[in-house]
Amino acid sequence: MCGIIGYVGHREAAPVLLQGLKRLEYRGYDSAGVAIFNGGGIEVRRSVGKLSNLEQLLRDDPLHGSVGMGHTRWATHGRPSEANAHPHRAGKVVVIHNGIIENYLDLRHELSAKGRTFSSETDTEVISHLIDEYIIGGMTFMQATRAALQRLQGAFSIVAECESEPGKILTAKNATPIVIGLGEGENFVASDVPALLEYTRKVIFLDDGEMAEITREGVSLSTFQGEPITREPRHITWDALTAQKGGYKHFLLKEIHEQPQAIIDTMRGRLLVNEGDVSLGEIEQHAEVLDAIKRITLVACGTAWHSCLVGKFFLEELARIPVEVDYGSEFRYRRSPISPDTLVLAVSQSGETADTLAALEGGKAGGARTMAICNVVDSSIPRKADMTIYTHAGPEMSVASTKAFTTQVTALYLLAVHLGRRRGVLDQVTSRKLIEDLVNLPNQVREVLSKDKLIEKIAKKYGHARDFLYLGRGVNYPIALEGALKLKEISYIHAEGYPAGEMKHGPIALIDEQMPVVVLLPKDPVYSKTLSNMKEVEARGGRIIVVTDAPSPELEEIAWEVIPIPTTNYLLMPILVTIPLQLLAYHIAVYRGTDVDQPRNLAKSVTVE
Repeated sequence: MCGIIGYVGHREAAPVLLQGLKRLEYRGYDSAGVAIFNGGGIEVRRSVGKLSNLEQLLRDDPLHGSVGMGHTRWATHGRPSEANAHPHRAGKVVVIHNGIIENYLDLRHELSAKGRTFSSETDTEVISHLIDEYIIGGMTFMQATRAALQRLQGAFSIVAECESEPGKILTAKNATPIVIGLGEGENFVASDVPALLEYTRKVIFLDDGEMAEITREGVSLSTFQGEPITREPRHITWDALTAQKGGYKHFLLKEIHEQPQAIIDTMRGRLLVNEGDVSLGEIEQHAEVLDAIKRITLVACGTAWHSCLVGKFFLEELARIPVEVDYGSEFRYRRSPISPDTLVLAVSQSGETADTLAALEGGKAGGARTMAICNVVDSSIPRKADMTIYTHAGPEMSVASTKAFTTQVTALYLLAVHLGRRRGVLDQVTSRKLIEDLVNLPNQVREVLSKDKLIEKIAKKYGHARDFLYLGRGVNYPIALEGALKLKEISYIHAEGYPAGEMKHGPIALIDEQMPVVVLLPKDPVYSKTLSNMKEVEARGGRIIVVTDAPSPELEEIAWEVIPIPTTNYLLMPILVTIPLQLLAYHIAVYRGTDVDQPRNLAKSVTVE
């Protein structure tokens, strides 16, 4: 999701729109555009790249008018290009849009059959054609927009203009944010509060299934079905930086809480629940290549390396492909046997991680096929890879990665199901259950996030510790590593992640009455084994903090603290287990007074060796 801004009032719209888009640059984007009522009609200006390119375009070819809208796009359907940039026009209608229209192909085929011609690869253009089609059929702009909204499937927010009804813009929301700003003789709409703060602090947040008509004189709210809504505006007291943080104290906490939506954005448009399958359109043109793959090497650094360790379990279990995981910095200097039936899969949040990029290039030079899982569209690693799966997690401002990690794990899960079905080793019934569990996951993540106060209380009890030990087994061993890394990164406490089964071979020597030991204990195939390892810690006086979906009186007796989480299939448990560890690290860091968002010595994107 990227930036939306709309304006109706007495000022020149272009500077307002550009300023609003600048306030939303933190969300990330690859192209931008505006549409303004310029005299008798709507004119559009679009450009690829930074807003400075759009600014230059408007200096060279200005637009004058007091009604307009602007958008920064992050590609989901179609590569970054001027043709795919928003706004999109069809006849008299111009639309900007955040989100994904899941049934856009069906609607596009229907509209094409009626003689409609499309000029982009986007799902957004379908919306403008659909509204225009209804207007040609005799509906008003509002009626046509309502009719179109009821045809759309997916999560979206839109803003629309129509040349036959100047002086107004319409907006609608379903699962992605829209906020309306109220001024004196002017009104605004945006995808996030920071775009509005220079002009007004009086706002109305739309709920799902709601729309608004915005004119200079006022704003009227209604449901998609036309039922009127009355809602009192709120007064925003945040400064600009706090607004970017969504009211949270730190970007890290905001990004932890964004994970349910980030997971939805990663899987949206890719799930074929009834068929028990996953559609990964961006790699399906390489189907023959994927069918020939006999081995996968996952390469990454830091937190992304931990996601690869989890992904190894997914790919071997569901797709039955041998997988090895390597640090980018190690793989690039190792003469690993590579052949055309090897897939080198690079995972990176930024797409600019130097060691991971070099590992990908090394694999390609050795004759391997290459794939990327990345969050930043058209960054270096996706450009080098033969094929890319984007996570669409949105920008991460905090240095310590949270939603990038869980969406990388989600993308690897999707890839494993997709390959398992293609290779015929995963049956439809099993696959459907795996997909249904993924659909339920965002709500389960929200349930874990509701334990925030409990985890904060635990953090204050143990935040003075000098050392932490994290223990996990099987698919949750990488989460022990990730939990320890988060604590190290932001609180500066020494922490280690360890396979619980290896306790007796070394780290048990560290256990004493001062050592907090975080044990990851989901009710999975190795539950009883991990429980035995936990009892070894108890026998030596360790202070046990257990994360489990199977709390019991026995656990209450052994553990000093129990953090309960919901249950899902054991392959998805790592995501649910991760959330409490992120919150624990965050609250310990706050307790110790460290710089949570920009910890010492660390950089967000490591672009040097």
